[in-house]
Formats: sequence, C-alpha cells, structure tokens
Amino acid sequence: MKGYTIKTLTQFIIDRQSDFPYATGEFSRLLYHMGIAAKVVNKKVNKAGLVDILGLAGDVNVQGEEQKKLDVFANWRFIQSIKSSGQCCGIASEEDQEIITFDDDLALDGNYIICMDPLDGSSNIDVNVSVGTIFSIYRRISPRGTKAVLEDFLQEGTKQVAA
Repeated sequence: MKGYTIKTLTQFIIDRQSDFPYATGEFSRLLYHMGIAAKVVNKKVNKAGLVDILGLAGDVNVQGEEQKKLDVFANWRFIQSIKSSGQCCGIASEEDQEIITFDDDLALDGNYIICMDPLDGSSNIDVNVSVGTIFSIYRRISPRGTKAVLEDFLQEGTKQVAA
C-alpha cells in the first residue's frame, strides 16, 4: 500500500515523548523494557509446542488457578525486564501472592508501579487461543527513595498513567 509505513514500539515511544518537552525519559524507558519482555515472551509462546514449556508448573496463583509453565516464565521475564529499567519500584502480579518490591538504589528511586497479568489467557494456550499481557501503570505515592508499599497499588483508576 502506498504511503503505509510500519512503526515499531520504540519509534512510537520516541515520537510521543517528543510531544512532552518536560519529559525526562523515565516513562519511555519503562515502556521500552516492557516491550522487550513482551517480545521475549512472544517468542517463547510461539515455540511452546516445541520446547518443554507447556503444562502445569505445580503452583497456584492469587486467583486460585494452577499456574502454567508459561505463566511462570512470563512473570519472571517481565519482572526482570521491568526491574532492569530502574523506573519501577514495585509490581503486583497475578502470579504472586504478595507485591514485589525492589531494593536496589535505582529502583527505590523509580517513580512508577505496575499491576499486571503477564500472560492472560494462558489456560487456553494448549488449544491455540490468543494470549496477551494486561498491565496498568501508576505513579507511586510513597516517597521516592523508599520501597513501594501496598497503598501505591490501591489507587483510583483515574490516576492510571498507562494500560
């Protein structure tokens, strides 16, 4: 098609950041790292039938559902990628009973918290139904330089920064 171009997530983030002259790049960095995690999880999902990643992991999530191996992998991958961004001080994941807080100096200064289901629909993965990631990003309300607290995650939906 004439005039049609494909824009990557990274290009989109950079373009949108330029719309905000006061932007520091913190939020853009966080979104970039989430995009990396999504690509890694997508690759693993695409080859799930070829490697030992299907089936149950043996644990139960906060909803009382048996965790799949892909759930555990996606959760781990997103947590590691988000933590390495240095912009997030805590995560609430469907796969974990408690909130996850980070202790390193960079993350303690992070301005955001994330609530997520790293691999929604994973119970249908064996029958080739679509899966995806659900997330919600908020600015922390606890002081920067401290660990995230439960109140950071219990904010009104109107305070959501992105989803």
